[in-house]
Amino acid sequence: MSSKVEQLHQQLKARILVLDGGMGTMIQSYRLSEQDFRGERFADWPCDLKGNNDLLVLSKPDVITAIHDAYFAAGADIIETNTFNSTTIAMADYQMESLSAEINFVAAKLARASADAWTAR
Repeated sequence: MSSKVEQLHQQLKARILVLDGGMGTMIQSYRLSEQDFRGERFADWPCDLKGNNDLLVLSKPDVITAIHDAYFAAGADIIETNTFNSTTIAMADYQMESLSAEINFVAAKLARASADAWTAR
């Protein structure tokens, strides 16, 4: 068992750990436009992208990082990645199956960077 898993088990034995809340609800509070979802990289994408919340890790990473930070500021011990629909099946709705791996990878990097920053405080 890895030392990180052991640390998590020790924390769970000692206290209740708080998980973050809904990513989708927080994203909705930003009232993002179609253009926000597209960003520069996807400006000419052939279909609508608004509602593809997982894509925001690529087009608006600052928003996703701010949400992670808000949950840590509110007392969360654990955050989840913004990858609820980051499967090739779900990404097919936006003709983005080929981006599934990249979205998952970048989402993990954003969450890890936020967790590391809050751990260092």
